[in-house]
Amino acid sequence: MIVTADMAISLDGYIAGTDVSIDNPGGDGAEPLFEWIHNLASWRQRQGLSGGEENRDSELMREWFDATGAVVMGRMMYDTGEEFWGDNPPFRTPVFVLTHRPRPALVKEGGTTFTFVTDGIHSALDQAKAAAGDRNVDIAGGASVVQQYLRAGLIDELQLHVVPALLGQGLRLFEDVPAGRRTLEPVRMVATPLATHLKYRFVG
Repeated sequence: MIVTADMAISLDGYIAGTDVSIDNPGGDGAEPLFEWIHNLASWRQRQGLSGGEENRDSELMREWFDATGAVVMGRMMYDTGEEFWGDNPPFRTPVFVLTHRPRPALVKEGGTTFTFVTDGIHSALDQAKAAAGDRNVDIAGGASVVQQYLRAGLIDELQLHVVPALLGQGLRLFEDVPAGRRTLEPVRMVATPLATHLKYRFVG
């Protein structure tokens, strides 16, 4: 088991646009970061949809889905997705939601359960590891949650889907993340017309 984070990122380093809010979770101008995903067969299957393209991008997305046994996310990500995900969310695994507002656990269709964790990132990760079995724990987001785990040195593997787009402004993934504490070791690079998929492992 390892702890992963998997993020779409612009060529100039942004993972969201400007004015991010519950009503605007991707931020203004962030559409190019996510458009490439929506027609992948593996992504559509997870949303309960049919069709889509079976290509290398779809294979990499399916690989990530299949390897993930539990998910950690922030309350904003949950709040923005709750209505959209409906009764059968795409996670198919236990999800641990970091929050300051307690709420009873929710059991959904398809194997997704939402547990709301109020005692910090370490507690959420410990619970996710216990639930994941021999599969990975994925730190899903939003950006501030991924940054917290990066700063704490708790992410083992980082996969970046670098989209050929320049946002110019927005939210940077590595904002306020200390440099030099851990070394990134390249694991894999796959280039397609839609994105360049870079996987790194943290060492040290």
